[in-house]
Amino acid sequence: MSRKITFLTLFLWLTAVTFPVIAQQKADTTYTFRFVPREDMFYVPWNGNDTELARLLECIESNKATILDGKLPLYVDGYCNSLGSETENLATAKIRANRVKSELIIRAEIKEENFITRNHATEGDFVTVRMTVPVKETAATDAEAEARRKAEAERLEAEKRAEQERLAEEQRKAEEARLAAEKAEAEKAAQQNTLADTPSETKITTDYHLSLRANLLRWATLTPDLGLEWRICPSWGIAVNGSWTSWSWNDKHRRYALWEVAPEVRYYMGEKKAWYLGAMFKAGQFNYKLSETGKQGDLMGGGITAGYRLRLNKALDLDFNLGLGYLNADYEKYEVIDGVRVRRGNETKDWWGPINAGVTLVWKIK
Repeated sequence: MSRKITFLTLFLWLTAVTFPVIAQQKADTTYTFRFVPREDMFYVPWNGNDTELARLLECIESNKATILDGKLPLYVDGYCNSLGSETENLATAKIRANRVKSELIIRAEIKEENFITRNHATEGDFVTVRMTVPVKETAATDAEAEARRKAEAERLEAEKRAEQERLAEEQRKAEEARLAAEKAEAEKAAQQNTLADTPSETKITTDYHLSLRANLLRWATLTPDLGLEWRICPSWGIAVNGSWTSWSWNDKHRRYALWEVAPEVRYYMGEKKAWYLGAMFKAGQFNYKLSETGKQGDLMGGGITAGYRLRLNKALDLDFNLGLGYLNADYEKYEVIDGVRVRRGNETKDWWGPINAGVTLVWKIK
């Protein structure tokens, strides 16, 4: 009977000693926050970041006194390998690490001196936060965390390679389509151009008065642009071009929108009336948000233009032009917080220099 009591007592003692150790060995002390490739914004609800943040905040709260005393630092490692150079990757990794630390400082009410930060230009696009405890208690957990981190880095690298291959294939197909269209257009133009359609070297073309215009440089930047020109006589013309676009992406955290109207008076020179000088006025509005701060406002200005009209055939010309002058931009700055625009002040800027450039396709319609 005494042997049974002794055995039971020994079993209970071993259970009490070994169970906490096993539980501590399984405690997860490494937390991973994922970032969009090439971006530095910390999206908390994205890709499981909200769950990971809740776990980390709970752990910090349980050890807050030890952390604030400086006995339990938080090791923050920022990673980025999706940009073009090591310098850019390290800079983005640093910003990502700082954004995660700012979130913890605000939510958990800890301090900057409670962190130890390192940045890396390798392995993936994420930030890890690690709370160090005795090695024997966390060896298994750290090994598991390292395995998960490496697996995540390999997954992101595979996704990056697949995306690059897809973009290369799309670019190749687009180039083949463009070359085919150019070839078909050249063959069509060759059939239409006859000796009767070709003007003499010194003949002034006055067989039209109205033309439709499209600035190809604007269209190349996904900004639709159309205009009209009225040739009052061979030497004088009045042109007006208008542009409009509205794009948003990255869940509406990025914005590119504008509209412009630019009337112009031109004087054509020379025997073939190909070269010209002009005076332009420009007005419009814009809304750019290509970083954390957006700019929305009005622009107005004007200047001197110069250009050359290259005849393609009887109906089409290419108009190469450049404008120099002055622009005034009056705008307000803003940030988007929780889907709401928050105003951050006003600014006014003046610009002297190039105000317009174009490679414009001109279609003589009348």
